[in-house]
Amino acid sequence: MPDAPCPRSADEPSPVIAYIGIGANLGDRRRAIDSAIEALRVQDGIDVLRASSLYRTASIGADGPDYLNAVVEVRSFLSPLELLKILHAIEAAHGRERPYPNAPRTLDLDLLLYGDQELALPTLQVPHPRLHERAFVMRPLAELSPELVVPRRGRVVDLLSIVAGQRIDRL
Repeated sequence: MPDAPCPRSADEPSPVIAYIGIGANLGDRRRAIDSAIEALRVQDGIDVLRASSLYRTASIGADGPDYLNAVVEVRSFLSPLELLKILHAIEAAHGRERPYPNAPRTLDLDLLLYGDQELALPTLQVPHPRLHERAFVMRPLAELSPELVVPRRGRVVDLLSIVAGQRIDRL
């Protein structure tokens, strides 16, 4: 007879489905993205469920090489701020620097969605405030979960029209 699942203690957090945007436009971009996904896989409190295809997009708001981007769906037992701290640590381990806004980067990890929660903190806004305006987020997100509802915005599949004019190539 199979073992029954262990009951959760009352103080253990319930898992939340979160979506993380991953991008890079400096160095070995593909390797950086693969490495970031692997770094997420080995973190306690995070289960990587799925990753989108890679997409190539032009840099927005700054000069620099094209980006490679993807979105990862995770099950997280961490709070949004704990998850953000891990994302920043992974970026730092990949040489991420922040010399000025929209600077080219070796790795960029953004917490796009954290369940259906809405947060407006000095260090974190969820949903990501511009996710619906970025093809490099919406196209991979639509690949993973087209019917997903972005709080106060609507279904991902319906939001694709906002980014229809942006150049994006699925690799």
